[in-house]
Amino acid sequence: MIILDIAFYTLIVVVLIQVFFFLYVFGKFAFHNSKQVNTNPKTPVSVIICAKNEAENLKTFLPTVVQQDYENFEIVLINDGSNDETLEVMERFSLANQNIKIVNVEPVETFWGNKKYPLTLGIKAAKHNILLFTDADCKPVSKYWIKEMVSNFNSKTSIVLGYGGYSKIKNSILNKLIRFETLHTAISYLSFAKMGMPYMGVGRNLAYTKTQFFKVNGFMKHMRVRSGDDDLFVNQAATNVNTSICISKKSFTTSTPKTSFKTWFRQKRRHVSTATYYKLNHKIILALFYTSSLMFWCLSILLLVFWHFPIYGVALICIRCIALFFIYGLSAKKLNEKDLIFLLPVLEIFLIISQLAIFISNIISKPNHWK
Repeated sequence: MIILDIAFYTLIVVVLIQVFFFLYVFGKFAFHNSKQVNTNPKTPVSVIICAKNEAENLKTFLPTVVQQDYENFEIVLINDGSNDETLEVMERFSLANQNIKIVNVEPVETFWGNKKYPLTLGIKAAKHNILLFTDADCKPVSKYWIKEMVSNFNSKTSIVLGYGGYSKIKNSILNKLIRFETLHTAISYLSFAKMGMPYMGVGRNLAYTKTQFFKVNGFMKHMRVRSGDDDLFVNQAATNVNTSICISKKSFTTSTPKTSFKTWFRQKRRHVSTATYYKLNHKIILALFYTSSLMFWCLSILLLVFWHFPIYGVALICIRCIALFFIYGLSAKKLNEKDLIFLLPVLEIFLIISQLAIFISNIISKPNHWK
């Protein structure tokens, strides 16, 4: 059949695109060797945590930030109009730790549900130039988190992209999907940063200078977009010169993952909605990878169902899968996610379908605010 012939030749092109992404683009991260640039532990740092109704998480995770092995740092805690005991918990920590500063932000109707407004106030209140961000439900995996992240700053670097993973839950396919999506996203943004095209970072583990923040007028260009305090800022401010990545295993953070597909789906809808504001070249490249991934599985299944597959067609699929396992295997080892590799094809298909559903949902209706 002519349609199946067209499908087969299209598959050849798709596989070539996919292998290019895996080996050339994602290989930038997979084969990257981490090197410290600056090891001065005296560089002052402001750790910034914005919290909205996070009393219990602060009780659990804030001690891991307070106990960091670093000589000169402050912790700026931003209470974003919480209606639980968040402010009281912050005040108790502040009484016990002199390096904690509290910024209490009352709700403002103009910026309701927008994390960027309280973050801006917290950044202004920070007394140090280097700002290190994480979330209230995150914890550094080691007491050297600050040191490892800060070690990547130098005279040229003003943005450092870190890795923020999610804790593991046994016998949970949702947990594996969440962690695989996080792994895939990290491989992508860290690889593009290494290639000189940084396009995003994650607020769970991100650092930049106060100077850089005000140089681009902070979040002003996208203040009305409720999400994107991390990825849209990086997309706007990062260049091939001023951006570095930190993949030391002591620099990672872990977060509490969602435990229901509904809440995770709602969270990802909010995150994905910011991609429409990325620079055009970033959107084109990311769309090309996703589209080629979707087409690969659709065309492969179509041709397999109709047995329209010469032997070198099977070889094409094998080449693509080998490249996937090889690059993701190396990357997962770097990011402590090795247990996901055995389920790669299943998780990839599941993620592609979920992303398609998220894309369609966001067209139909806008996602909600950050909390």
